Amino acid sequence: MNKLLKISPSPHVTGKETTGKLMFGVVIALLPALAATIWFFGWAALLVTAVSVVSCVIFEFLITKYILKKTPTINDGSAVVTGLLLAFCLPVNLPVWIIIIGALVAIGVAKMTFGGLGNNPFNPALVGRVFLFLSFPVQMTTWPVPRGFATGYADAETGATALSILNENYDKGNIDSLLNTPGSELPGYSQLFWGEMGGSLGEIAAFALILGLIYMLAKKIITWHIPVSILGTVAVFTALLWLANPSSNIDPLYHLMSGGLLLGAIFMATDYVTSPMSGRGMIVYGIGIGVITVLIRRFGAYPEGVQFAILIMNAFTPLINTYLKPVRFGEEVKHG
Repeated sequence: MNKLLKISPSPHVTGKETTGKLMFGVVIALLPALAATIWFFGWAALLVTAVSVVSCVIFEFLITKYILKKTPTINDGSAVVTGLLLAFCLPVNLPVWIIIIGALVAIGVAKMTFGGLGNNPFNPALVGRVFLFLSFPVQMTTWPVPRGFATGYADAETGATALSILNENYDKGNIDSLLNTPGSELPGYSQLFWGEMGGSLGEIAAFALILGLIYMLAKKIITWHIPVSILGTVAVFTALLWLANPSSNIDPLYHLMSGGLLLGAIFMATDYVTSPMSGRGMIVYGIGIGVITVLIRRFGAYPEGVQFAILIMNAFTPLINTYLKPVRFGEEVKHG
């Protein structure tokens, strides 16, 4: 009787990947974007990131140990990733105390209230970001103009983001002239790609976010389904609007590189816990995010819609998982 077999629930197939290893991979993928924000905004970008990450880790430790009475789980790296993503949703001149509140909401409300990693229905960083946006709208929409790493800080001068400029001009029918007029406030394609413009930490430097996407795909941290379906849907939807009326709509490429779309599609919508499990489910999920994003951007009151779109589709993830399950191993496939 000393050699009893222990039977555990399925699945019984194991792999080399661990939560910590996957989260560390996401951190590596975010490093190019972090370096770009420090280059353009100076050490203030590093301060925002450090405060956000440290706050998330501390709140998770304290809540797990003293409220949930469990062994702290900060070693899995999920709190660090949440802190990084929350920081990437914030303007670089945001007061420290507001960042700490955002971290508390992200970890304490959106994650630990539901039991911690694996149980939260909504992306914690986005919940924290939306809470701050609704609670502190002025501070969350004041964008400093980047002055470069040498300054050591973000310039006190503020400016509008590309999407906010577009939002103010859609109904004026002058979008095409804004984009092609020298000296226009609207950032050009080069600025969107390289990152020298106002916005949150994760809204600048499209090239750095794309590098992160390539790394995560190469390391198989994520699959192509969600980012491609989101970006493809946005491209098709905005192309139809642009072709129908180019004077009142911006072209698809501009939509893809502006705002928080790349950050959301690559790093937030692909969250393991809050996204569907099957490939077909991921595609449906991504299409939904893309459609809602464009509807809010083009016809809603807010310039950006990707954060709301992801949270809305997070709520549909259980339904998608129910109706678009993977084929069970050994299930008979009917032909004809």
